[in-house]
This record gives sequence, C-alpha cells and structure tokens, in this order.
Amino acid sequence: MTDSLTSRIDRALQTIVNPRSGQDVLASGQVRDIATTTDGKVRLSLLLASNDDATMARTVRQAVEGIDGVTDVRVDVKDAGEFAAERGTSAGSAAPKRAALPVMDAAPQAPRSSVPAPTLYPNLGTIIAVSSGKGGVGKSTTTVNLAVALAQMGKKVGLMDADIYGPNIPRMMGVDSPPPVDGEKIIPLEAHGVKIMSLGFLIERDQPAIWRGPIIMKIITQFLRDVAWGKLDYFLVDMPPGTGDAQLSLVQATQVTGAVIVTTPQEVAVGDALRGAKMFQRVNVPVFGVVENMSYFESPETGKPMAIFGTGGGRRLAEELGVPLLGEVPLYPPVLEGGDSGMPIVVAAPESTAARKFVEIAKLLDK
Repeated sequence: MTDSLTSRIDRALQTIVNPRSGQDVLASGQVRDIATTTDGKVRLSLLLASNDDATMARTVRQAVEGIDGVTDVRVDVKDAGEFAAERGTSAGSAAPKRAALPVMDAAPQAPRSSVPAPTLYPNLGTIIAVSSGKGGVGKSTTTVNLAVALAQMGKKVGLMDADIYGPNIPRMMGVDSPPPVDGEKIIPLEAHGVKIMSLGFLIERDQPAIWRGPIIMKIITQFLRDVAWGKLDYFLVDMPPGTGDAQLSLVQATQVTGAVIVTTPQEVAVGDALRGAKMFQRVNVPVFGVVENMSYFESPETGKPMAIFGTGGGRRLAEELGVPLLGEVPLYPPVLEGGDSGMPIVVAAPESTAARKFVEIAKLLDK
C-alpha cells in the first residue's frame, strides 16, 4: 500500500508547477522528505524561496489531501536558502530528485544603491500597525476589538495578521479555513464585519514558522498586494512582539500611517514598549498613542478598580513619547473567554467597561 500511495503522491505533485522555475515541485526538488504511514498519513517538506508564492503550501496540501488513501497531510514549510546552506548545496548545482533546491544565481548580485521606496496602497485607507515590545500584553486582543469597533461605527475595515510566529487572529475572530482564490487574488475571510487575512489560514495549526527576513517580507508583501481587500477606510495590522523582521518588512513594503503601542502597567512591559515605539519613530512612522491593557481589575462587588499590576505605566510611556494615552482597558475575564471563542468583547458584552474602553479608543483613532 505504501508504494502505491507514494506513486499517487508523486503523480499529484508533478501536476503542480512553480511559475518562477517553470518546473513541477517534485522534479525541481522543491518538495522533499516525503514520508508516509500505512494508515495514510503523509508528511513532507516544501522549500519556499523569497520570490515564491506563499500560497503554494496550501496548493500542495490540498493536492495531497485529494489523493485516494490519504487520511492526513502535514506540510512543513522551510526557507529554501537556509535549507540549501545547511545541506551544503552549491548555488546553481544540478539537483537530483528530492535533493536540495538551488535558489541563487551563480553570479553574486550587484549591491543595491538604495532601499526601494514603499509601495502605496491607497485602497487600504489608514494603515495602523498595532505593536508591543513584548508578548502577553494583549496586543492581538486590542487589535481585533479596535477593528470590530471601527466596523460597528460603519467603517470598512481590513485586518492583516502579521504575527508570523504566532498567528492568533483566526481563533480570536472565529474563522479558520483556507481563503478562496479568484484568479490571481486571494479573497479575505470575513467576521464581525471585518475582512481578515492571516498566515494561520495557510499553514498547519501546529507548524512552527521558522523563517527569517526574506520569507517574512514576501508574505507581508503578498498579503498587501495579492489579497482582494477592496476599498477600505482602515487597515489594521497585528504585529508580532518586538522590533524584528516583520516590523521592518511592513514599513519597507508600504507607507504605514501610524502605530498604536500596547503595554501593561508593569515597568518591564513599559520598557519593552518604549523600544518598540522608538523603532517606529526612527523609521518615520508616527505613533498615534498608547493603550494600557489590563490596567486594573474592576471588583464585581463594588465596581472599584484594583491595581493588580501597578499603576501609571502607560501614562508614563505616553508622556515620554509625547503622544496621547488613548485608553486604559481593565482586566476583565470575559475578554479572554471571547478571544478563545472567536467573540471579541465589543460583540460579546458591549455594555462592559472593557468594551466601552475599546470603542472610545476606536473613536479617538477615527478623529
């Protein structure tokens, strides 16, 4: 059974041609390390170069899923350049079937005289990067609630999940299926009146994204250019924590209108958020303001605020940056529950203090 299944997999992969190379993904060595089990489980590696279409991972997975006898498919996406370096493959060398893929020209590239100017996407409207210095401060929670709040105000809103390493937007918005493709455009999924695109729609749930700059730049550029966003008023981008490749890729790919910095009251979070904000300022992206999340716990008995994580961190950060403190959002357990169930708090409990705070912040951004 294994031999016949392997042959069927090979035939399916031979029908998928990479437009960049003009070869099918099997003959070119772009798909390799194919493993099967007697009960029909398949695992393989797909090598993506920086100028490859990121949706090829979905195409390969769907092709193998459609094979008779296949019960489960896992596609591990790897950076083609790093893979070739690890295997010691020389650039331009011939590669036998399932061998390392040559991904660079033999001749070295001429040095670039300057960084290309960012591409303008006027149909995206106001582009807002929502960022934080560290993880766990509620950045994605803030992003989805602001996006939904703006949509509730009658705005046309797009939400791009640029958190390549931890794409949580699909779960938080309650959508998780491969987006359809119309011609050469990816159709974003929609939830709560917001158009959404995330890497989480294209890779396996447990697949780690072990990628560096070129692949990240490719994904972000493709999400901006090749997704049919339509005419938007606001385009929110959920960034990964820190000041790495994703942040730099976004500001190099397009002209970001401004950034919102999310922090919690603790000084360790404020310090990290300060570095994140300074990064945007150094690349000439205005910081619209600071959101202090988990600012306090509202006692259910008395309604009085209890400062569990300290006080004033967000305000001090805003003052140091010379930007407004957009809002202080309380720690409210249903916010977490809504994120896990795909119901943002502005939808699940619009009368709650947390929901009203997010709405107030959205109105400030809309001024």
